[in-house]
Amino acid sequence: MNQADSNDYIAVVVKENCPTCVHIVPALEQMIESGLAVRVISQDNPDFPATVKHVADDRDLGQSWQMAIEIVPTAIRFAGGKEVDRAVGWNRPEWEALSGLSNIAPDLAENRPGCGSMSLEPGRFEELEVRFKGDVMTSRRIAVDAYTDEMEIGFDRGWSDGLPVIPPSEIRVMAMLRGTDRDPSEVIGNVPPNLSPCTVEKVAINAVMAGCKPEYLPVVLAAVETALVDQFCMHGLLATTWFSGPVAIVSGPITKAIGMNWAENALGQGNRANSTIGRALQLVIRNVGGGKPGELDRSTLGSPGKLGFSFAEDETDDFWPTVAMDQGAERQRSSITLFAGDGVHGVFDQKSRNPESLARSFAEPLKTVGHAKSVMASDALLVIGPEHYRVFKQAGWSKDRLREELEKLLVRPGTELIIGAGGIDEGLPTTLKDKMLPKFRPGGLLIARAGGEAGMFSAIIGGWGATGKMGSVPTTGQI
Repeated sequence: MNQADSNDYIAVVVKENCPTCVHIVPALEQMIESGLAVRVISQDNPDFPATVKHVADDRDLGQSWQMAIEIVPTAIRFAGGKEVDRAVGWNRPEWEALSGLSNIAPDLAENRPGCGSMSLEPGRFEELEVRFKGDVMTSRRIAVDAYTDEMEIGFDRGWSDGLPVIPPSEIRVMAMLRGTDRDPSEVIGNVPPNLSPCTVEKVAINAVMAGCKPEYLPVVLAAVETALVDQFCMHGLLATTWFSGPVAIVSGPITKAIGMNWAENALGQGNRANSTIGRALQLVIRNVGGGKPGELDRSTLGSPGKLGFSFAEDETDDFWPTVAMDQGAERQRSSITLFAGDGVHGVFDQKSRNPESLARSFAEPLKTVGHAKSVMASDALLVIGPEHYRVFKQAGWSKDRLREELEKLLVRPGTELIIGAGGIDEGLPTTLKDKMLPKFRPGGLLIARAGGEAGMFSAIIGGWGATGKMGSVPTTGQI
């Protein structure tokens, strides 16, 4: 660069591994030969371009970061040390306007797109953000010496749910926070049981530990916010001796955008989004709220779903509304519904080809949710597989029609449910013997769609509690 001490100059950021940067070398040479103060900055090789003297070495990408370079080549004109114009990629008219020269490098193509800046490569951006922004995170740091296994520290400090957690380094957390435009310091609520304030940053930290990708963060944030709604009763769900934990049912365009599974094995393992979104919610409850098994988590037996339970709802057709729509959400709005559920109870019926028979098949195991003699003690989630769903769709049964039929089938005489009936001491007070009693409260039976095409199978997930005072009410939040 000539006139090196001047505050009026043109900075041109390039990298050798970019065909467009190689292409514009004649333009750089012409600008320098014309007497312009040009500072060439190379991201990958300080000897490129070879014909230009005094190329600035930016292999640590500090200069590119400070100038917010997204594409190379980028030419920036500074006046008095301040940026006044910028040209991205190669466009002859733009470079001529920026430099004040006419007919720059006439033998070059008129336009050529540039290449991505090395400062925006995955992992590199976050590293630079940590280096140059300084202490932008507010969470407490944990120093780890070189001899400590970073995977073991999660177990040693009680952050783990029993499985390895991803160490939440600053770089990883900064990358996670790029999944949302919300302020990392925003407090989204107080997490039970300790009612500890939870920020977006703390959710991001636990999402990292759970194994989430940044694009999952909006779903995790919605899951946490929904869990903190009073009617969901997260504190009670945590402290109950029952089996249950939050089951997250996700619907809307976000499910496809982040690759959630609603098909084969939707309620099982194998899909990163399904496996980690629910886990992130549980880690927030554990690490922010202090809810740990054997302490405030008093479940007698628990269930594998308490590691995290989330799945996408099948929306391959719109004949039936989603669970979220049943709760008032719009069809094209990405939503999450939390249900206080326990384990998965499989239901098969490979012979019913009419909806009346299949509804009766569902009603029989639904009677046993919690206990065959319990009524309105808990809700239930019925997850209908595609082959069973096809029976109802072909018969023209809406979801409401199925629910109404099930509710009729699930009304039983008190004589079957009272203490001592059937030789079982468990049961309802004998004062109810002359009553006809429904299994579930109004609105207490949720119906979702998910599963693979092969197999005439569905599933029942029992719930915990039937009211906000003594249990949990299914709750839907927007993403």
